[in-house]
Amino acid sequence: QVQLVESGGGLVQAGGSLRLLCVASTGLFRMYDMSWYRQVPGKQREWVAIITSTGQTSVTDAVKGRFTIHRDNAGNTVHLQMNSLKPEDTAVYYCSARPTGSSWDYWGQGTQVTVSS
Repeated sequence: QVQLVESGGGLVQAGGSLRLLCVASTGLFRMYDMSWYRQVPGKQREWVAIITSTGQTSVTDAVKGRFTIHRDNAGNTVHLQMNSLKPEDTAVYYCSARPTGSSWDYWGQGTQVTVSS
């Protein structure tokens, strides 16, 4: 069982920045692909970014050039740096962990990000 704890959300004005942090409770963190998702009430959860166990990264087109994802295997952490935030980035952001090659995920409890115009 892997526990994920997100932090770093909050209220920010459009154009501002936030850094979300996810801490994982596993000694095998380096073997997990780590992702961030976001969800707005009434809508499906949306994938935002991934960093694989080998360090490959990808982000959804809506945040390309503004968000970056990084991991620290020694600290069991992954963070999402969000710059040039827009009101449409407002959502609950969730961290997920997937053992490389598997099809199931562990999820955190989420952290609220609100961007005011």
